[in-house]
Amino acid sequence: MVLHPTDPFAVLAHGIGSQHDLPISPFYAFAGAFAALFVSFLALGLLWSTSRFRGERSGLALPAGLQRVADAPATRTALRGLGLAAALAVLLHLLLGPDDPAHNPAPGAVYVLLWVGLVPASLLLGPVWRLLNPLRTLHRLLSRALRRRGSGPDRPLPARLGQWPAAAGLFGFTWLELVAPDPASTTTLLIALATYATTQLLLAARFGERWFDDGDAFEAYSALLARLSPLGRRSDGRLVLRNPFHGLDATPERPGLVATVCVLLGSTAYDGFSDNPSWINALQTSPLGRTPAATLGLLASIALVATLYCLCAAATRLVSGPHPGPLTAFAHSLVPIALGYLIAHYFSLLVVEGPRTVSMALGTDNAPEPAPPLGPGALSALQVIAVVTGHVLGVVAAHDRSVRLFPPAKAVAGQLPLLALMITYTVGGLSLLLN
Repeated sequence: MVLHPTDPFAVLAHGIGSQHDLPISPFYAFAGAFAALFVSFLALGLLWSTSRFRGERSGLALPAGLQRVADAPATRTALRGLGLAAALAVLLHLLLGPDDPAHNPAPGAVYVLLWVGLVPASLLLGPVWRLLNPLRTLHRLLSRALRRRGSGPDRPLPARLGQWPAAAGLFGFTWLELVAPDPASTTTLLIALATYATTQLLLAARFGERWFDDGDAFEAYSALLARLSPLGRRSDGRLVLRNPFHGLDATPERPGLVATVCVLLGSTAYDGFSDNPSWINALQTSPLGRTPAATLGLLASIALVATLYCLCAAATRLVSGPHPGPLTAFAHSLVPIALGYLIAHYFSLLVVEGPRTVSMALGTDNAPEPAPPLGPGALSALQVIAVVTGHVLGVVAAHDRSVRLFPPAKAVAGQLPLLALMITYTVGGLSLLLN
């Protein structure tokens, strides 16, 4: 159920609401999760001895006519115009609309349609935010107005920078959503969006349009989730239908990739924990104050996820032998886990608040009250299935990478730390859901 209380301490998760779903039996949830992980691990060890994923070399080419439509300048211009128009509409609602998320669609547009809506959009259509991103469009328009190049970096991006800017941007957004004292306030959103847009445009002016690929948090977020999309691009540029595991296998091993995924996992875990009555009480009674204490809690959650992964990478290297990139080699296996957590925590928020936000944006003064999309048992089952499936897919991705990197005698043994990590994440994720 999505609530809209007036007590500022009543809702500490999400920018505009929080969900409180009744759990299913913890015994069956944990038993099913452990069984799925162990059975998949044993089956892969016995039956999967060579790497089967081919990254960007795979995929069934779609008809040439469909690709011409998708790549046509008119199509891309229309999508850029749509993204820019939506951004202007949100800005107008923030400037002229009431400072009340129950009657202003702007907070829902940011925290639900953008943040949560990018998940299904990227899974179905690929990295859509790259075409919709209004900041990329503004950069092009400003570059043309100033008679500068609209694409290509003005200065080379440092290779060591990688996705670290995106990880920092994602942390800033999740802090705004989960920690900020009044995240749905029009003033708060205006300041945050103006600061982010100004920073992005200044950096794009320095480094060129390529900056948005890794520097824009939402483009990196959309591109990472799109690795699991059945739509993709082959290395020759063809639009293809593919096994999502092939797209996941093609995830570039870049600096900041681990940080980006850990921010997604850690912030979602904190989102689930922030509804715990003991944590709410701790925030209310903390001598530091609510915002500093909540900030430390968010940082601790992300740090815990990252520390566990780093320990797992070190153990894998110890068991299987040295590897030049132990941290990034298996980072792609965390993406389906992050997706499972996102679905589990945000599904009801999207299907309830999404239509309500659209209704308000279309001018309905009395938008209908949110209604649960599923019964408590069905919704809890969906959450558990999403978390467990994400971990099983992570085991599959990690196994395929392991048999490619390590000798056969060490490939399975090298996955034992990864299996321990998956079990730990599963226990933590289900504990938060079933709390």
